[in-house]
Amino acid sequence: MIYRNQQAGLPVSYEEWEYRARQLLANGPFDYIAGGSGAEYTLRANRKAFERWQIEPRVLIDVSKRDLTVSLLGRTLSSPILLAPISVQSAAHREAELSTAKAAAALGVPFILSTVSSRTMEDVAAVMGKSPRWFQLFWASDPDVTASMVRRAEAAGYSAIVVTVDLPMLGWREKDRRNGYFPFLQGEGIANYLSDPVFRAKLPSSSKNKMQDAIRYFASIFFNPGLTWNDLPFLRKHTKLPILLKGIMHPADAGLALRHGVDGIIVSNHGGRQLDGAMAAIDVLPKVCDIVQGRIPVLMDSGIRRGADVAKALALGAKAVLLGRPYIYGLAVAGEEGVRQVIENLLNDFEVTMALSGRTSVSEMDRSLLRYEKGDAY
Repeated sequence: MIYRNQQAGLPVSYEEWEYRARQLLANGPFDYIAGGSGAEYTLRANRKAFERWQIEPRVLIDVSKRDLTVSLLGRTLSSPILLAPISVQSAAHREAELSTAKAAAALGVPFILSTVSSRTMEDVAAVMGKSPRWFQLFWASDPDVTASMVRRAEAAGYSAIVVTVDLPMLGWREKDRRNGYFPFLQGEGIANYLSDPVFRAKLPSSSKNKMQDAIRYFASIFFNPGLTWNDLPFLRKHTKLPILLKGIMHPADAGLALRHGVDGIIVSNHGGRQLDGAMAAIDVLPKVCDIVQGRIPVLMDSGIRRGADVAKALALGAKAVLLGRPYIYGLAVAGEEGVRQVIENLLNDFEVTMALSGRTSVSEMDRSLLRYEKGDAY
């Protein structure tokens, strides 16, 4: 039975979750979660692009048995859905990443923890047990701190490092500026830094205001505009974990990623939060997959809202997708149970979509499933 586990009183649709979160959160936190950069062209483009890809279903196929499992980085996952790294989850709920982690673990869905989380990577690992988790790395300009973060993640049982490569500097986020909402400057979202022995050792020992010193040093090293492809070997020296690059939006960069020996690519425009006016991630996905040719897994985020979106991304070559804003709205509305409900709804929706498309497994999702809006087969 596909229709199951709907918690009474909780929303069903993405729009309902967003509306309820809007009622609960102040302007600053809500706009930080929901907003994009600039005029939010990229934010809107992500959704419009999904509408242009149309499913062409087949019928009279036995879909009584369905298989949602995927193999990714040597591990079999129960579905092709992971939770994207989202920073400062205390902006949505007091339990922050701990609630998200518990919901993900209960459903066997991998959680990618942000470097700038409100709870430490060790605390998150403790509530997840043996459930799959990855660590997203913002590569600091201080190499010692970067190396320490990676070593801690490996020691805490994270099974992959996801390097965000599209943030050499912060995008022009007009809503955050209007609201004056900069949580990092208030010490929110920097738990992994405050708990890092290398980071702490670099703070003045005689200071009377250690938190302000920590915030100041964090702000000075967080961005790394000088980071290049030539720096990737540094990471290999400090971890044996698979390395994925998140933020690839050009086929040429996919080729460079292959040549530099990374273990995976995540096609992403940061959910519209960085470069305004950029292409939609779903439109870039097939071009990147054409370059990669299955040699390493390609994942995708930016705009995933419903089961049909998951199906379209898989059909265009993604091995799996990352879910972002929907689960944070769930967190804001109902904490752990909200996150769990959002994930279950998406899984149920995707399973229905797969069956109604005439497919019985994720492996059957290919480009023959889709047509572009002009009516041409892709």
